[in-house]
Amino acid sequence: MGAESDVLSSPAVFSYPAVLGLQLSALIDHVARVDSLLLDRIPGERGGSQLVNTEELNDILRELNTHILPSADSLSQMRTMAGGSVANTIRGLAAGFKVSTGIIGACGDDDQGRIFMHNMGLSGVDLSRLRTKKGHTAQCACLVDANGNRTMRPCLSNAVKLQANEFRREDFKGAKWLVVRYAHQNLDQIKSAIRVAKQEDVSISLDLASFEMVRNHRSQLVELLETGNIDLCFANEDEARELIRGDENCDLEVALDFLSSYCKWAVVTLASKGCVARNGKEVVRVGAIGQTNAVDATGAGDLFASGFIYGLVKGLPLEDCCKLGVCSGGSVIRALGGEVLPENWQWMYKQLKSKGLLVPEL
Repeated sequence: MGAESDVLSSPAVFSYPAVLGLQLSALIDHVARVDSLLLDRIPGERGGSQLVNTEELNDILRELNTHILPSADSLSQMRTMAGGSVANTIRGLAAGFKVSTGIIGACGDDDQGRIFMHNMGLSGVDLSRLRTKKGHTAQCACLVDANGNRTMRPCLSNAVKLQANEFRREDFKGAKWLVVRYAHQNLDQIKSAIRVAKQEDVSISLDLASFEMVRNHRSQLVELLETGNIDLCFANEDEARELIRGDENCDLEVALDFLSSYCKWAVVTLASKGCVARNGKEVVRVGAIGQTNAVDATGAGDLFASGFIYGLVKGLPLEDCCKLGVCSGGSVIRALGGEVLPENWQWMYKQLKSKGLLVPEL
């Protein structure tokens, strides 16, 4: 197993966050608004997430500066921050909704690992389950076009990560939810973590990751759903269509019904059109709340999950959970990257108050 198994630190766990995030490899996002020339040249389809190797990532990062779209706003230039879908969700829960969260995973003993820990720690995320190992921290190029649509190119080559035999019941003790992102390459670790978490009666939230992941590894995903261990599942429109093998005009409620046959809560997010969700026989459609021009769609689904899970933690009705998710998702698209800026949390709180929704105790 080499350097990946050489653990530098594995601190004892003393606190018990309400929501835990499973991110096997810590990840640093490099986010920038770029022109179409760069998007046309990189490998893979626009709009999704596709793994690249170290050389491909370095090529993309080297070219970024010459392809960044001009902007008078310095925050619209490249930003480097802790990233990854799960990290975005639990950071949002901690920073914006004041729900206690922690992360289970590994980071390298490099500069990227230190950036990840500093960023997540500042947001209030418990890091006592984050193991530091000798080696590299994963990185991702997050390329945003002029319309705010993002294309992700993560590089996990040689990145340290947790292995399936490293999970302990103590990691999950006291938690209500475990947030998981589907990844075929990490399926053994995901199954192991879910198995141990269920021993502590923890509910599981699963994000379907990307339309490429669903398209290429659908059978393994369905097998995971069939275990009955997934309590909540999030899919966006593209992922939902891949899940049911439908065309662009298919009724997304078919996908919702499919997910509901396995999960207590099923949600299909619809970008600017809001979401549709189901719990048992109850189906709710919620439109977008608060008009805003999207600067960057990175993290919109992740922050939607933050708001929705906050509602579940507070025991709120399905419709309120959806509205909280839509408000939360709307807060992150107002700036680059998957981290909500303080002024955009204030925008969200204003939306929540105007709709009579539960505002977090700050």
